[in-house]
Amino acid sequence: MKTMTGSGPEITFLTSQMLMEISGIENGPCLSLYQPTSRRHPENQEDPIRFRNLVKQLEASLQRRFSSSEVKQLLEPFHALARDTEFWNHTLEGLAVLGAPGFFRALRVSQPVDELVVVADSFHTKPLRRFLQTADRYHVLGVSLQGVRLFEGNRRTLDEVDMTRSGHDTGAQTTGETPAEGGVGIPLHHGTGGRGSEADNEADRYFRAVDRAVLERFSRPSGLPLILAALPEHHHRFRAVSQNPFLLAEGIRLNPESLSTDDLRDHAWEVIEPQYQARLESLHGEFEQAKARGTGSDDLTEVAKAAAAGRVAMLMIEAGREIAGRLDVETGRVEKAELRAPDVDDMLDDLGELVTRMGGTVLVVPAERVALPSGLAATYRY
Repeated sequence: MKTMTGSGPEITFLTSQMLMEISGIENGPCLSLYQPTSRRHPENQEDPIRFRNLVKQLEASLQRRFSSSEVKQLLEPFHALARDTEFWNHTLEGLAVLGAPGFFRALRVSQPVDELVVVADSFHTKPLRRFLQTADRYHVLGVSLQGVRLFEGNRRTLDEVDMTRSGHDTGAQTTGETPAEGGVGIPLHHGTGGRGSEADNEADRYFRAVDRAVLERFSRPSGLPLILAALPEHHHRFRAVSQNPFLLAEGIRLNPESLSTDDLRDHAWEVIEPQYQARLESLHGEFEQAKARGTGSDDLTEVAKAAAAGRVAMLMIEAGREIAGRLDVETGRVEKAELRAPDVDDMLDDLGELVTRMGGTVLVVPAERVALPSGLAATYRY
């Protein structure tokens, strides 16, 4: 994972691997800044102003513990980002900016986050984990005569991933280049003229390179389902060579270049929604069976103890639900609180972090999709 570039911070899509690496950084102080942003003009004109105000809060906190020169060095990447006009012209719904000695990362996320600044010995990552644990995310791979484009989306938004840059960057649209070893994209007008067989072979090689790059750099790190958007003839040829286990059998059999981003998102959601709902219903059914056998529970006290012992295999958390209190991650003991306070956190978030750390799977699900009366449901390994 890269930390900084000479021309400013890399702007990236979040992956589980990236979050693990961020969580492992311990050379504090670790500065965490979260801010809701807007992707539309003129609303996004206020975003850099709000960002500078949050940086001032970081500065005030740092000044209580560090010298002026140390504070200046820690905050310089934040100030550089505040001056980056191009960055603020391409914001999404949320922003996370994380900085530590020798490390700086700006992350745009396609859902709102609460405004927050934290200076601690480790990064505050709960909003990022919540985003990763949301169960409705997916990728769309668009294949057309103009080349190949990749998108990441959910039921509300769809954003393009820049496949020509290293890592999982967002930003400018791709140019049709093969996203592997900097190869040059091959126009997809194969099968015409006297060299149809040779063109078909070139197209197959191109599709294999695209398939391999998408699998290695995007599908496998994220674990997200992949929807192919292409004309029917490109569907057949791409699927014939694809080795990507995340590629869904159903796709969008239209030229993606003929669709607006909103239309592409709507078509993608038509593909994803039935599978998404079926998955949630299946998981809830498995929970009900496990609960009847005594290998599942929706009681916070019981689940917390099981999580601390490493017994929780799957945890579902209701989106937007909070339970104020303190969770002892060593014993699983919970202490509920009536009101939120600076030293009182959301135990559902703490529980999700604990289950993830112990190797379990956590999914955040909307209340309208799955009924979780207590706000959670867990199945146990034993």
